[in-house]
Amino acid sequence: MRAFSPQLLEGVDVMAAVVDTRSFGGAAQVLDMSQSGVSRAVARLETRLGIRIFERTTRSVRLTEEGRHFYEQVMPLIGALAEVTSSAAGDAQMVQGRLRINADPLFARFILGPRLGPFLDRYPDLELDMRSKEDLGDLVADGFDLALRFGHPLPSSLVARKLFDTRVLAMASPAYLERFGHPTDPRELENTPHRCILFREPVTGKPFAWEFHQKRKQLTVKPQGQLTVNDPGTVYSACLAGLGIAQLFELGIEQYTSSNQLVQLFPEWSDQRFPLYAYYPSRHHVPAKTRALLSFVMDLIK
Repeated sequence: MRAFSPQLLEGVDVMAAVVDTRSFGGAAQVLDMSQSGVSRAVARLETRLGIRIFERTTRSVRLTEEGRHFYEQVMPLIGALAEVTSSAAGDAQMVQGRLRINADPLFARFILGPRLGPFLDRYPDLELDMRSKEDLGDLVADGFDLALRFGHPLPSSLVARKLFDTRVLAMASPAYLERFGHPTDPRELENTPHRCILFREPVTGKPFAWEFHQKRKQLTVKPQGQLTVNDPGTVYSACLAGLGIAQLFELGIEQYTSSNQLVQLFPEWSDQRFPLYAYYPSRHHVPAKTRALLSFVMDLIK
Protein backbone atom coordinates (compact mmCIF):
# COMPACT_ATOMS: atom_id res chain seq x y z
CA MET A 1 0.00 0.00 0.00
CA ARG A 2 1.30 3.43 -0.93
CA ALA A 3 2.38 5.48 2.08
CA PHE A 4 0.16 8.47 2.84
CA SER A 5 1.86 11.83 2.44
CA PRO A 6 0.54 14.93 4.25
CA GLN A 7 1.53 16.87 1.13
CA LEU A 8 -1.48 15.34 -0.63
CA LEU A 9 -3.78 17.55 1.46
CA GLU A 10 -1.64 20.66 1.45
CA GLY A 11 -3.63 23.63 0.22
CA VAL A 12 -7.01 21.86 0.24
CA ASP A 13 -8.10 23.76 3.34
CA VAL A 14 -7.12 27.01 1.66
CA MET A 15 -9.09 26.08 -1.45
CA ALA A 16 -12.15 25.26 0.70
CA ALA A 17 -11.88 28.60 2.49
CA VAL A 18 -11.78 30.46 -0.83
CA VAL A 19 -14.89 28.59 -1.98
CA ASP A 20 -16.69 29.30 1.30
CA THR A 21 -15.88 33.01 1.38
CA ARG A 22 -15.87 33.47 -2.42
CA SER A 23 -12.72 35.56 -2.22
CA PHE A 24 -9.02 35.27 -1.49
CA GLY A 25 -9.26 38.12 0.99
CA GLY A 26 -12.09 36.43 2.89
CA ALA A 27 -10.14 33.17 3.03
CA ALA A 28 -7.12 35.04 4.37
CA GLN A 29 -9.21 36.43 7.25
CA VAL A 30 -10.74 33.04 8.09
CA LEU A 31 -7.37 31.25 8.03
CA ASP A 32 -5.42 34.12 9.64
CA MET A 33 -3.10 34.30 6.64
CA SER A 34 -2.02 37.06 4.32
CA GLN A 35 -3.84 37.32 1.01
CA SER A 36 -0.60 36.68 -0.82
CA GLY A 37 -0.10 33.56 1.30
CA VAL A 38 -3.53 32.30 0.22
CA SER A 39 -2.66 32.98 -3.43
CA ARG A 40 0.63 31.09 -3.13
CA ALA A 41 -1.03 28.10 -1.43
CA VAL A 42 -3.65 27.89 -4.20
CA ALA A 43 -0.95 28.27 -6.87
CA ARG A 44 1.08 25.41 -5.35
CA LEU A 45 -2.03 23.20 -5.24
CA GLU A 46 -2.80 24.02 -8.88
CA THR A 47 0.77 23.20 -9.89
CA ARG A 48 0.70 19.90 -8.04
CA LEU A 49 -2.66 18.91 -9.58
CA GLY A 50 -1.81 20.24 -13.02
CA ILE A 51 -5.12 22.13 -13.30
CA ARG A 52 -6.40 25.65 -12.79
CA ILE A 53 -8.77 25.62 -9.80
CA PHE A 54 -10.15 29.15 -9.87
CA GLU A 55 -11.12 31.71 -12.46
CA ARG A 56 -10.13 35.07 -11.01
CA THR A 57 -11.46 38.49 -11.98
CA THR A 58 -11.29 41.81 -10.19
CA ARG A 59 -14.80 41.25 -8.83
CA SER A 60 -15.22 37.52 -8.33
CA VAL A 61 -13.59 34.14 -7.83
CA ARG A 62 -15.23 31.04 -9.32
CA LEU A 63 -14.26 27.41 -9.59
CA THR A 64 -13.22 26.22 -13.03
CA GLU A 65 -14.80 23.05 -14.37
CA GLU A 66 -11.69 21.07 -13.35
CA GLY A 67 -11.63 22.83 -9.99
CA ARG A 68 -15.27 22.03 -9.36
CA HIS A 69 -14.69 18.35 -10.17
CA PHE A 70 -11.75 18.18 -7.76
CA TYR A 71 -13.66 20.02 -5.02
CA GLU A 72 -16.70 17.76 -5.34
CA GLN A 73 -14.49 14.67 -5.17
CA VAL A 74 -12.14 15.64 -2.38
CA MET A 75 -14.38 17.46 0.14
CA PRO A 76 -16.59 14.44 0.95
CA LEU A 77 -13.41 12.43 1.51
CA ILE A 78 -12.09 15.09 3.88
CA GLY A 79 -15.38 14.97 5.76
CA ALA A 80 -15.23 11.20 5.95
CA LEU A 81 -11.68 11.36 7.28
CA ALA A 82 -12.77 13.82 9.97
CA GLU A 83 -15.63 11.57 11.04
CA VAL A 84 -13.43 8.47 11.14
CA THR A 85 -10.96 10.38 13.28
CA SER A 86 -13.77 11.43 15.62
CA SER A 87 -14.95 7.84 15.75
CA ALA A 88 -11.53 6.69 16.87
CA ALA A 89 -11.67 9.33 19.57
CA GLY A 90 -15.01 7.99 20.77
CA ASP A 91 -17.47 10.58 19.43
CA ALA A 92 -18.57 9.26 16.06
CA GLN A 93 -22.06 10.64 16.54
CA MET A 94 -20.94 14.20 17.22
CA VAL A 95 -22.77 16.70 15.07
CA GLN A 96 -20.61 19.78 15.05
CA GLY A 97 -18.96 22.39 12.88
CA ARG A 98 -20.69 24.74 10.46
CA LEU A 99 -23.57 23.71 8.19
CA ARG A 100 -24.37 26.08 5.32
CA ILE A 101 -27.88 25.75 3.89
CA ASN A 102 -29.45 27.32 0.81
CA ALA A 103 -33.12 27.30 1.82
CA ASP A 104 -36.26 28.00 -0.15
CA PRO A 105 -37.55 31.34 1.25
CA LEU A 106 -41.04 30.04 1.96
CA PHE A 107 -39.76 26.87 3.62
CA ALA A 108 -37.25 28.83 5.71
CA ARG A 109 -39.73 31.47 6.86
CA PHE A 110 -42.91 29.55 7.52
CA ILE A 111 -41.87 25.95 8.12
CA LEU A 112 -38.24 25.39 9.14
CA GLY A 113 -37.41 28.65 10.90
CA PRO A 114 -40.16 28.52 13.56
CA ARG A 115 -39.37 24.87 14.33
CA LEU A 116 -35.57 25.00 14.59
CA GLY A 117 -35.43 25.31 18.38
CA PRO A 118 -35.33 21.59 19.24
CA PHE A 119 -32.73 20.94 16.52
CA LEU A 120 -30.39 23.65 17.82
CA ASP A 121 -30.88 22.46 21.41
CA ARG A 122 -30.06 18.90 20.38
CA TYR A 123 -26.80 19.88 18.66
CA PRO A 124 -25.23 22.75 20.64
CA ASP A 125 -21.85 22.32 18.89
CA LEU A 126 -23.36 22.90 15.44
CA GLU A 127 -23.34 26.35 13.83
CA LEU A 128 -26.17 26.73 11.31
CA ASP A 129 -25.77 29.26 8.50
CA MET A 130 -29.12 29.33 6.64
CA ARG A 131 -29.60 31.67 3.72
CA SER A 132 -32.88 32.11 1.88
CA LYS A 133 -32.47 32.24 -1.89
CA GLU A 134 -35.03 32.22 -4.70
CA ASP A 135 -32.99 29.82 -6.83
CA LEU A 136 -30.67 26.90 -6.32
CA GLY A 137 -27.72 28.68 -7.91
CA ASP A 138 -24.33 26.98 -7.91
CA LEU A 139 -24.32 24.98 -4.70
CA VAL A 140 -20.61 24.13 -4.78
CA ALA A 141 -19.26 27.48 -5.97
CA ASP A 142 -21.46 29.30 -3.46
CA GLY A 143 -20.04 27.21 -0.62
CA PHE A 144 -23.25 25.50 0.54
CA ASP A 145 -23.34 22.03 2.08
CA LEU A 146 -27.01 21.52 1.40
CA ALA A 147 -29.99 23.08 -0.38
CA LEU A 148 -33.67 22.66 0.46
CA ARG A 149 -36.01 23.59 -2.40
CA PHE A 150 -39.66 23.16 -3.24
CA GLY A 151 -40.36 21.87 -6.74
CA HIS A 152 -39.36 19.04 -9.03
CA PRO A 153 -35.60 18.71 -9.68
CA LEU A 154 -33.96 19.72 -12.93
CA PRO A 155 -31.08 17.68 -14.46
CA SER A 156 -27.94 18.29 -12.39
CA SER A 157 -24.78 16.64 -11.11
CA LEU A 158 -26.08 17.15 -7.57
CA VAL A 159 -27.78 14.44 -5.55
CA ALA A 160 -31.52 15.23 -5.39
CA ARG A 161 -33.38 13.50 -2.56
CA LYS A 162 -37.11 13.92 -2.04
CA LEU A 163 -37.86 14.53 1.65
CA PHE A 164 -41.65 14.90 1.58
CA ASP A 165 -44.49 16.59 -0.21
CA THR A 166 -47.31 18.80 1.04
CA ARG A 167 -50.77 19.59 -0.26
CA VAL A 168 -51.45 22.81 -2.17
CA LEU A 169 -54.67 24.42 -0.95
CA ALA A 170 -56.75 27.38 -2.11
CA MET A 171 -57.21 29.68 0.87
CA ALA A 172 -58.95 32.95 1.66
CA SER A 173 -59.56 35.06 4.73
CA PRO A 174 -63.04 35.48 6.27
CA ALA A 175 -62.87 39.19 5.39
CA TYR A 176 -62.35 38.37 1.71
CA LEU A 177 -65.21 35.86 1.67
CA GLU A 178 -67.54 38.33 3.36
CA ARG A 179 -66.78 40.93 0.70
CA PHE A 180 -66.59 38.81 -2.47
CA GLY A 181 -68.50 35.67 -1.59
CA HIS A 182 -67.49 32.02 -1.20
CA PRO A 183 -66.70 30.32 -4.54
CA THR A 184 -67.82 26.70 -4.78
CA ASP A 185 -65.89 25.62 -7.89
CA PRO A 186 -62.28 26.44 -8.94
CA ARG A 187 -63.47 27.57 -12.37
CA GLU A 188 -65.24 30.51 -10.73
CA LEU A 189 -61.79 32.03 -10.13
CA GLU A 190 -61.48 32.77 -13.86
CA ASN A 191 -64.24 35.34 -13.59
CA THR A 192 -64.94 38.47 -11.62
CA PRO A 193 -65.73 39.39 -8.91
CA HIS A 194 -63.08 37.09 -7.48
CA ARG A 195 -59.51 38.26 -7.02
CA CYS A 196 -56.53 35.93 -6.79
CA ILE A 197 -52.98 36.60 -5.62
CA LEU A 198 -50.61 35.36 -8.30
CA PHE A 199 -47.04 34.20 -7.65
CA ARG A 200 -44.35 34.78 -10.26
CA GLU A 201 -42.17 31.70 -10.88
CA PRO A 202 -38.47 32.64 -10.40
CA VAL A 203 -37.09 30.68 -13.37
CA THR A 204 -39.60 31.56 -16.10
CA GLY A 205 -40.72 34.90 -14.71
CA LYS A 206 -44.35 33.93 -15.38
CA PRO A 207 -47.10 33.43 -12.80
CA PHE A 208 -47.61 29.84 -11.71
CA ALA A 209 -50.59 28.08 -13.27
CA TRP A 210 -53.25 27.05 -10.78
CA GLU A 211 -53.97 23.34 -10.74
CA PHE A 212 -56.60 21.49 -8.75
CA HIS A 213 -56.53 17.71 -8.32
CA GLN A 214 -59.30 15.35 -7.33
CA LYS A 215 -57.84 11.85 -7.23
CA ARG A 216 -56.99 11.22 -10.92
CA LYS A 217 -58.84 14.26 -12.18
CA GLN A 218 -56.90 17.45 -12.86
CA LEU A 219 -58.25 20.93 -13.45
CA THR A 220 -56.17 23.91 -14.62
CA VAL A 221 -57.61 27.41 -14.32
CA LYS A 222 -56.41 30.90 -15.25
CA PRO A 223 -57.32 32.92 -12.16
CA GLN A 224 -58.15 36.62 -12.29
CA GLY A 225 -56.03 38.86 -10.10
CA GLN A 226 -54.78 42.40 -9.77
CA LEU A 227 -51.80 41.46 -7.61
CA THR A 228 -48.77 39.47 -8.80
CA VAL A 229 -45.78 39.05 -6.46
CA ASN A 230 -42.46 37.18 -6.42
CA ASP A 231 -42.08 36.87 -2.64
CA PRO A 232 -43.91 33.98 -0.97
CA GLY A 233 -44.16 35.89 2.30
CA THR A 234 -46.14 38.60 0.53
CA VAL A 235 -48.58 35.97 -0.77
CA TYR A 236 -49.31 34.91 2.80
CA SER A 237 -49.59 38.41 4.24
CA ALA A 238 -51.79 39.63 1.37
CA CYS A 239 -54.08 36.61 1.70
CA LEU A 240 -54.37 37.11 5.47
CA ALA A 241 -55.21 40.78 4.85
CA GLY A 242 -58.14 39.81 2.65
CA LEU A 243 -56.69 41.03 -0.64
CA GLY A 244 -57.42 37.83 -2.52
CA ILE A 245 -57.48 34.05 -2.78
CA ALA A 246 -54.09 32.32 -2.75
CA GLN A 247 -52.68 28.86 -3.23
CA LEU A 248 -50.71 27.98 -0.09
CA PHE A 249 -48.89 24.91 1.19
CA GLU A 250 -50.80 23.01 3.84
CA LEU A 251 -47.60 22.58 5.86
CA GLY A 252 -46.96 25.87 7.61
CA ILE A 253 -50.48 27.34 7.76
CA GLU A 254 -51.85 25.28 10.66
CA GLN A 255 -51.82 28.30 12.99
CA TYR A 256 -53.92 30.32 10.55
CA THR A 257 -56.49 27.60 9.89
CA SER A 258 -56.86 26.62 13.56
CA SER A 259 -57.48 30.27 14.50
CA ASN A 260 -59.89 30.75 11.57
CA GLN A 261 -57.71 33.44 10.01
CA LEU A 262 -57.76 31.43 6.78
CA VAL A 263 -60.48 29.25 5.28
CA GLN A 264 -59.87 26.39 2.87
CA LEU A 265 -61.78 26.53 -0.41
CA PHE A 266 -62.74 23.58 -2.64
CA PRO A 267 -61.88 20.73 -0.22
CA GLU A 268 -62.99 18.22 -2.86
CA TRP A 269 -60.23 19.57 -5.17
CA SER A 270 -57.35 19.42 -2.68
CA ASP A 271 -55.27 16.43 -3.79
CA GLN A 272 -52.47 18.37 -5.51
CA ARG A 273 -49.11 17.86 -3.79
CA PHE A 274 -45.80 19.68 -4.12
CA PRO A 275 -42.42 18.12 -3.16
CA LEU A 276 -39.51 19.39 -1.10
CA TYR A 277 -36.09 18.16 -2.28
CA ALA A 278 -32.69 18.23 -0.64
CA TYR A 279 -29.64 18.78 -2.85
CA TYR A 280 -26.05 18.00 -1.91
CA PRO A 281 -22.81 17.33 -3.80
CA SER A 282 -22.07 13.65 -3.21
CA ARG A 283 -23.90 10.46 -2.35
CA HIS A 284 -20.68 8.65 -1.36
CA HIS A 285 -20.34 10.34 1.99
CA VAL A 286 -22.94 12.56 3.62
CA PRO A 287 -21.52 14.27 6.74
CA ALA A 288 -23.17 13.64 10.11
CA LYS A 289 -24.29 17.28 10.36
CA THR A 290 -26.06 17.03 6.99
CA ARG A 291 -27.68 13.71 7.89
CA ALA A 292 -28.93 15.18 11.17
CA LEU A 293 -30.59 18.14 9.44
CA LEU A 294 -32.17 15.92 6.78
CA SER A 295 -33.60 13.62 9.42
CA PHE A 296 -35.01 16.59 11.35
CA VAL A 297 -36.66 18.04 8.23
CA MET A 298 -38.26 14.71 7.34
CA ASP A 299 -39.70 14.48 10.86
CA LEU A 300 -41.50 17.82 10.37
CA ILE A 301 -44.13 16.15 8.20
CA LYS A 302 -44.89 13.31 10.62
